[in-house]
Amino acid sequence: MIDTTRFELSNGLRVVHNYDGNTAMVAVNVLYNVGSRDEDSNLTGLAHLFEHLMFGGSVNIPDFDGAIERAGGKNNAWTSNDFTNFYDIVPAQNAETAFWLESDRMLSPAFTERTLEVQRSVVIEEFKQQCLNRPYGDMSHHLRKMIYKVHPYQWPVIGKEPSHIAKVQLSEAQEFFFSHYAPNNAVLSVSGNISADETRRLAEKWFGDIPRREIMPRNYSPEPEQREPRIVEVKGRVPSTDITIAYPMQGYGTKQYYCADLLTDLMANGESSIFYRELLMESDLFTSVDASILGSEEPGVLMLNMRLREGGAENEQRAIAILKSKVEDVIHRQFSDEHLTRAINKMESAMLFGNISYLSKAQSLALSEYHKEDINEVILRYRELTNADLQRASEEIFREEHSNTLIYRPL
Repeated sequence: MIDTTRFELSNGLRVVHNYDGNTAMVAVNVLYNVGSRDEDSNLTGLAHLFEHLMFGGSVNIPDFDGAIERAGGKNNAWTSNDFTNFYDIVPAQNAETAFWLESDRMLSPAFTERTLEVQRSVVIEEFKQQCLNRPYGDMSHHLRKMIYKVHPYQWPVIGKEPSHIAKVQLSEAQEFFFSHYAPNNAVLSVSGNISADETRRLAEKWFGDIPRREIMPRNYSPEPEQREPRIVEVKGRVPSTDITIAYPMQGYGTKQYYCADLLTDLMANGESSIFYRELLMESDLFTSVDASILGSEEPGVLMLNMRLREGGAENEQRAIAILKSKVEDVIHRQFSDEHLTRAINKMESAMLFGNISYLSKAQSLALSEYHKEDINEVILRYRELTNADLQRASEEIFREEHSNTLIYRPL
């Protein structure tokens, strides 16, 4: 059980607190409801660029990293298609430093041409390292472009191409910030050796006078239903053939989402999973077989992935046929209550161990607060699922006309 205290400031900032007396540290986390889905299709990668820009100094604090390090702390951030998240870890006696720092960059980064130039170069270099110079690094680009034709999920967080980041102007960066990064579009979560009263005092002191802002509405069209199977074949500097078959699925919070999450665990999580026992161990065709979901807020994707021991058209077609046959078997498989309970217990254990540290609790609490859900009750949504629910969801998801197959071959 994770005990929490929740409140909201007059400017719309939602705050959630958890006291953890087992540590001498405090994690201060700020989750912004902005990600790559909020970008223009001709200027992608901007949310990720902002993750970097927010460390380039704020309106009153020129050296963010130096200030946190002098307080004995450290910080980092991550960006997804849906969110941007910043966190600071400091000794409890220096918790106010983290509140001060995060509030000042929520107020406004120090927008300068020099900072923008430096961070553009950093992000472009990261694009080259992660996507262009790493085996399978551009796989997400190919998959998303194939699956999404309208929705902004069609490009990965890092953006479509480096040229988009290279052309970002200071005025465009400022406009993006002031229309997305605001107290009324964020959640502040705090976990560690700090009381709820002190958290409230510091939140009011440092964040309370930051004005609300008008948030840019999301006015893109929903992704139309896919009517026929799609296939894309690419070549690259990769060691072996990789095949991914992806299927559209519903977004977070729906019953289908929880079914898909549990189904992929049953399929491929651990040595007792279906894919491990019935594909990987019984065939010399694969070096790995996996199943996963993207975990998107809006309609996402369930992915089946396999890496082949040997390439060639015959092995590719055989692998695809075997995998689809196994999926058909899963659709009609009767999972016993004991089987489902065991899988959900394993999922709950992963959640509990994942939230042992004060930092992981702060980040999980921020997402739960954003979703307006009780973090202690999330697992109950999985325990309510029946075999009939899984069967219905698998029939809805694994439709041949909804399949998107990416075959990534060596040069």
